Amino acid sequence: MEKEIILDDFAFLVSETDEKGIIIFANDDFCKLAEYSVDELIGKPHNIVRHKDMPKAAFKDLWDTVKKDQVWSGYVKNATKSGNYYWVFATVFPTITSDGKKGFLSCRRKATTEEINEHIPIYKELVAQEK
Repeated sequence: MEKEIILDDFAFLVSETDEKGIIIFANDDFCKLAEYSVDELIGKPHNIVRHKDMPKAAFKDLWDTVKKDQVWSGYVKNATKSGNYYWVFATVFPTITSDGKKGFLSCRRKATTEEINEHIPIYKELVAQEK
């Protein structure tokens, strides 16, 4: 059975992807929480941590927004390598990567219990509509 992993109040997860969503950087907080080593994450699609409860519409909105060079923010339920999950408030910024190409920087913090409880029914309804 899945277990929720609660982020530390000071955890700040950071990752950077290329414009196709392939991870090119992951900080220690992200690696620790997701239960992957940095070497396991680099070169993989960022959706390696996508949880099955996340509606496709949320990620469509994310991609539609950042591809217009706008900043996206929202609540995300992610999966860990062992099959547990954690909630974050994510902000994704269009950026230029260290090699001069277009990419995206994602910064995540702990989502509050109230924020999570507000989004669970919304996401359940969206997932149900997608089936």
